[in-house]
Amino acid sequence: MKGYHVLLAFMFSIVSFGQNTYSKLINQADDLLEVHQDEQSKRQAFSLYEKAFKSFPDSITAADLSEISIIASELKEADKAFAYLDRLIKIERAQYGFPGWQNVTNKSALEEYKNLLDDPRWASMMSEAHALKAKFDVNLKEAEEEFYKVKSTKELTSTNGKKLYEEIKAYNPYLPKAKQDYSISFAINDTVKTSFFIHLPKNYSLEKEYPVLFFLHGAVRYNNLQEFQTKELSLGGWNRYYTKYGDLDEVILIFPSGGKKYNWMTSNDGFFMIPAMLREVKKAINVDDNKVFIAGHSNGATGSFSYLMKDSSPFAGFYGFNTQPKVFTGGTFIENIMNRSFINFSTDEDYYYPSNANDSFTAMMNELKADYKEYRYNGFPHWFPEFDESEPAYEILFKDLKERQRKSFNKELTWEFDDNAYGGVDWLTNIRLDTLAQKADWHKERNFKITKWLEYDKAENLQTIEVDKNAFDMPRLSGKAVARYKDNEFRIETSRVKSLSIAISPKMVNLKNKVKVYINGKLCYDEKVDYNTAFMLDNFDKTRDRKTIWINKIDITVK
Repeated sequence: MKGYHVLLAFMFSIVSFGQNTYSKLINQADDLLEVHQDEQSKRQAFSLYEKAFKSFPDSITAADLSEISIIASELKEADKAFAYLDRLIKIERAQYGFPGWQNVTNKSALEEYKNLLDDPRWASMMSEAHALKAKFDVNLKEAEEEFYKVKSTKELTSTNGKKLYEEIKAYNPYLPKAKQDYSISFAINDTVKTSFFIHLPKNYSLEKEYPVLFFLHGAVRYNNLQEFQTKELSLGGWNRYYTKYGDLDEVILIFPSGGKKYNWMTSNDGFFMIPAMLREVKKAINVDDNKVFIAGHSNGATGSFSYLMKDSSPFAGFYGFNTQPKVFTGGTFIENIMNRSFINFSTDEDYYYPSNANDSFTAMMNELKADYKEYRYNGFPHWFPEFDESEPAYEILFKDLKERQRKSFNKELTWEFDDNAYGGVDWLTNIRLDTLAQKADWHKERNFKITKWLEYDKAENLQTIEVDKNAFDMPRLSGKAVARYKDNEFRIETSRVKSLSIAISPKMVNLKNKVKVYINGKLCYDEKVDYNTAFMLDNFDKTRDRKTIWINKIDITVK
C-alpha cells in the first residue's frame, strides 16, 4: 500500500511538471507575439506551440488549438492549419464551454483564416462545421422547449373577481425540469436575438417558490449579444461566488447577455430586457415574486442602479460591485431609491468611480435616510470580483437577499421621471409628464459635484486628476409625484404631471367603502372600487405576478 501511494505521488508530480512545462512553452510563445508580429517571431512562436503539443499532448487546450491554427494560417502553413482546425471543430466543449466549430463560423474567422479561404478544404470544413452547428441548434431548441413546458391547465377565465384573485394567487402550472442549467434564447425584436443563462437549484421542486437573482455583466459597449451561453462562462470565473452562495441558498441565477446597442445602461432599446426575461421565466419556473433581485459589476452595477431609478416595481432589492450610481439615458432622480434598497460594494482604487464620489453619494443617502449601504474594500482595483478577497461581499449580498422581501404596498411612494415609459412605481402608475406646467416649489433637484477622479497613465499607474463634473446629468425636464394612503384615502402631490393612475389591491383598501383621492389637496375621486377581471387578466399576462395582484385602477387627470 505504501508503494502504491508513492507511485501515485510520483505520477501526480509528473502531470504537474508536464502541465507546468507546457504552460511555460505556451506563455513564452504568447509573450513573443505580444511584442513582435513579424514573420520570424511568428515562426518562433509556432515552433514553441508545436514543441508543447508534441511533448505534452494531454495538456493541449481548445484555446491553444485555436491560436496555433491562426498562426499557421498567417504563415500560410495550410496543411498544418487545417490539421489543427479539424481537431478543434470536433470539440464539443472548447474554450469557456463553447463548441469548437464556433471558431470558424464566427465573424472574425474570415479575417483570422483569410489565407485559407481559397483552399477547397475550407469549404469542406465549413460544411462540416455548419452540420455540427445544426445538430447543436436542434439540441438547444429541444432543451428550451422542455424548459418552457408546463401542465395543460385551464386558463384563468373566471368572471368572478374574488375567485379570479384567488386563482391567480394559487396559479401553478409548473413541471419538473430535466436539467439544472439552460441557455434560453430571447427575441429583442423581429431580427435581433440574445440569450440568458439560467441556473436552477440542484433539487428544484415545482412545489416551492424560489428567489431569483439577475446578474448583469459589464463592458456593455464592447460585448456582442450571445446567441447561447455556457455553464463554464456563466458560473465560473468572476461569477464563482454567485454560484457558490446561490447553490447554498437555493437561489435561481439568471445571466442575460447584453451588447453595445441593447443593454441595461447606455440605451433604452435594451432596457426592457430584464423585466421581459423575468416574465418569461415566471411562465416556466416557480418564482417567489417578492424575492427577485438584480446585481451587477461595473456597467452591470450601473444597470442594476438604473432599474432602481427607472423600473423597480418587479424587484425586491438591488446590488452593485464597483458601481457608478448614475442613469446614462436621462436624469438620475435619486429619491426614487426610497421605494427600494441598494447595496454598493466599492473599492478605493477604482477608475470607474472614485472614493470621494462614493463618500458624497453615501452622505446624500444618509441625509435621505435611504435603505442604502456601502461596503468599501481598500487596496483593490475595479475588477474586485476577480479576487478571492471579494468573497465576504457575496456573503453580505446573499444574507440580505435571504432576509429581504419586496414591499409593493408601501403606504408612501415618491417617483420622479423624465420619460413616460418609466412613469411609475408599484401602485402609483401611468404617470404622464406635463413639461409645460410650472414646477412645484417643493420639487427640488438633488446633485453634487465631483472634483477628483482616478485614471491610468500610459505606464498603467493609477493617478488622481482634477475634474469639475456633476454626479448626475439632467438632460430633460422631469415630473414628480409624492403619494401616501391611509384608511381608504389617497393624498398625492404632483409637479409637472398631466395624469396618473392608482392601482388598487384588497391589501390596501376596504372594498366595502368608498375610496377618496386628493390631488394637490383637491378631492378628485370619491367612489367604491370593485374587481375588474379584464384588467386583472391583462395585468397578470404582462407581469405573471402572483403576489402583487392589482384588481382595478383609478385614472386621474391632474387639473
